[in-house]
Amino acid sequence: MNSSPNQLYAAIDLGSNSFHMLVVRVVAGSVQVLAKIKRKVRLASGLDTQNQLSEEAMIRGWDCLRLFAERLQDIPANNIRIVGTATLRVAANVEQFIATAEQILDHPIQIITGEQEAETIYQGVAHTSSGSGNQLVIDIGGASTELIVGQQYEPHILHSLNMGCVLFRERYFAGGQLQQSNFDAAISAAEALVAPLVVDYCAYGWQRCVGASGTVQALQEVLLAQGYDERITLPKLQQMMAQAVACGQLQALNIVGLSEERKPVFVSGLAILIALFRKFGIEQMTTSGGALREGIVYEMLGEQRQENVRQRTLAGLKQQFRIDQPHATRVSELALALCQQVAAPWQLEDIELNELLASAAQLNEIGLLIGYQNAQQHAKYIIENATLPGFSNSQKLLLASLLGQYQGPLDSACYEQLTGIEPTTAMRLTRLLRLAIIFCGRRQDSSVPELILTAEGETLSLQLSQPWLNSHPLVSSELQQEACYTLKIGGELKLTAATGS
Repeated sequence: MNSSPNQLYAAIDLGSNSFHMLVVRVVAGSVQVLAKIKRKVRLASGLDTQNQLSEEAMIRGWDCLRLFAERLQDIPANNIRIVGTATLRVAANVEQFIATAEQILDHPIQIITGEQEAETIYQGVAHTSSGSGNQLVIDIGGASTELIVGQQYEPHILHSLNMGCVLFRERYFAGGQLQQSNFDAAISAAEALVAPLVVDYCAYGWQRCVGASGTVQALQEVLLAQGYDERITLPKLQQMMAQAVACGQLQALNIVGLSEERKPVFVSGLAILIALFRKFGIEQMTTSGGALREGIVYEMLGEQRQENVRQRTLAGLKQQFRIDQPHATRVSELALALCQQVAAPWQLEDIELNELLASAAQLNEIGLLIGYQNAQQHAKYIIENATLPGFSNSQKLLLASLLGQYQGPLDSACYEQLTGIEPTTAMRLTRLLRLAIIFCGRRQDSSVPELILTAEGETLSLQLSQPWLNSHPLVSSELQQEACYTLKIGGELKLTAATGS
């Protein structure tokens, strides 16, 4: 059955380095990505000293847009938005480029200001990432860099600066030399540009820093390929710079995990990011699942705005995979109640960990739509391969690991590959999830008992009333089996009976 055209939306970003098209549809209240099309156009490289776009650069752009135009034919005009950014803002002959581009696309193009670009980027991050408190969002484009501090969906302060990976490559790495002096010059220039902003931004402060650019995404891919976790830090950036300097020449750049198409602008983006880390005192950065294009989409989807990103994602998954929602809520509430009882000794007070445990509990039956047999393997596969707005890559992997072990024998080795969380902590969350599932087996609120759970080391002590145990022999048997599984991974589950009803 064909998708209703009214459900389809397209956002096109005519960037300084690449042109991007995002095509989505709304399914079960969530945004489902249908296509991401990207072409390296290097528009900024076509600007001369008089800010005239070269004919060659314009032709590269028009050729790309002819590809995009094919996909736009079946999407309602009201569901399409096309924006131009930094290079088109400054190009003296922009009208010549736009006239032909609009003819190709049969749709108007809006050249947005730097401030509009920053605000839209922020919305893209806010609608695809989750977290509490203020966040600093950084997007390094080809010809501009956007900096925003905001909370939830509201930006507090934002700026767009005239520096980007294409412009800085032309200025500081034009000869293809990768000497420390090239990096020092680029870093100093970037630091000078951001210096006037530091006081105001730091006055707002932030609890987390999120990167939303090709530079940041490329860096994360390099880090993971080289065996690091996904968190970007200044020491890691400095190590990447040392690897680049060791190559000597841009043509000889050979960094494990770096794609061929990213090589021409990687070092210039790296230099800008190092400058930002230094000037703003950034401790670590994560990556966002969205940026400008996603922001454009959510601006078109007015009714989708101002919603909790994770809850929207979970609601969509539960509807898509026909999960019993009252039961999912029941398991989630019990898992959180158990977590609260052992939070201090097991160091699970962190709100983020609690939310991830609750999310896993709500999705514990996601694999059943495929089949009861191997349901947990199905669940793990679904989560590993799904797009989950509101969850970072490391959080998605943790969810997949929890769901991959929600019943049956335990395997502590599966947590060794997780990033951003200790294997012991992941195993503790798994054990709590499994207990919640066992106690909710009858799928009735009235069947969930009052219980007391305590923790000491890796030993859990579970106290239940003897009458309840006597009247629930199947659950008692499952708890005994769970105790056996737990022993095999170095833990212990003790069951004690209390008198009373």
